[in-house]
Amino acid sequence: MNIESFFSENTKKALENNPPGEWMPETPNKCIRLSSGFPEPSLVPVTELKKAIVGLLEEEEDLPFHYLGSPRMANLKRQIQKRLVERQIDVSDGELLITSGACQAIDLIARILITNDTTVAIEAPTYMEALEIFQNYTHNFISIPVDQFGLQTLEFEKILVERKGKGLPLPRFLYTIPTFQNPTGTTMTLHRRQHLLELASEYNFLILEDDAYGELFFDKCLLSLKALDKKGRVLHVGSLSKVVAPGLRIGWVVGPSKSITALAWFKKDLDHPFSQAAMATYLDNTDFQLRLNVLRGRYRTKCEVLILALEKFLPKSVSWHIPEGGYFVWIKITGVDTGGLLTKALLEGVSFVPGKHFFLDQNAGKEFLRLSFSYSSEKEIVQGIKKLGKVVKGYLK
Repeated sequence: MNIESFFSENTKKALENNPPGEWMPETPNKCIRLSSGFPEPSLVPVTELKKAIVGLLEEEEDLPFHYLGSPRMANLKRQIQKRLVERQIDVSDGELLITSGACQAIDLIARILITNDTTVAIEAPTYMEALEIFQNYTHNFISIPVDQFGLQTLEFEKILVERKGKGLPLPRFLYTIPTFQNPTGTTMTLHRRQHLLELASEYNFLILEDDAYGELFFDKCLLSLKALDKKGRVLHVGSLSKVVAPGLRIGWVVGPSKSITALAWFKKDLDHPFSQAAMATYLDNTDFQLRLNVLRGRYRTKCEVLILALEKFLPKSVSWHIPEGGYFVWIKITGVDTGGLLTKALLEGVSFVPGKHFFLDQNAGKEFLRLSFSYSSEKEIVQGIKKLGKVVKGYLK
């Protein structure tokens, strides 16, 4: 029997894409992982989470393990609403859906908005897992370049004008990471954010704002697109993966109530009641502002260590953008295919993610690579960049 003959046409087309996660480099043991966009291990609040879980189970016993879960799940929603209000995003219960991580939120949005002929606008480069999700539903994309000030809205406007003039489909939505973007670390300026919202109204598309890194600013942070949105065009996705623990898979989406109803319709009861109850208990007993201050200071220091190491060990011809928050630094090595460079870097004992994986047109990313300063220690960061510098210099000879 040929099981594939039973697959839907959409599934068959999706399986023509590269396998999910193919971009992740195989990292040998003891390799310095400058590829990993993970929290620093010591910053995952293991002791506090353990205390929260033990307290939860002592109080509620089996309740958090049932389908309906713990009453504390409602507390999680309140906690997230509180965090959103501090970002100047005031939402009612009907405008907020808790999800199993940001990726489930993005996938649910794709399910309710995308059909085979839907056109989606994306940044170039962009978060590769979101791109993988969208490619499961459509192959029609518009790529808009990103520079040091974020998505180039003037270029986007030119594309929209041209497509409208030629009678070509306009995007149903734009996916953007405006704050400390993955992979570039860039932040969209306030002027461009306002321009983007104007374009959304003029050309009638939605904006999917991925705000996974929005709270991890080093000094200050601009208002999110959702905070600036006056017409309900922004679907705002957030996560606790970067600021608490990714394995608990807690994310959310904010949007107009009818969109949240549609998302919940497809999500059904695909919650993780225990994880949500555990997170709610942890948040109820945590000074989260103090925690954010610690995270911001720690990642600021590690970013500074990485930048100093780049200046010391990389050739002068190599360039990069200095981020104002988040996890990543985006590197350009003119004339070098970083996919080939990775093979030599792994042998030397350091990993990174080649830039090609962040582009729809992978040729556009050959000269770039993404480094993460979040996971490795300061000592490892310096050692890793020293190793990378040795490989780059050898490659450029």
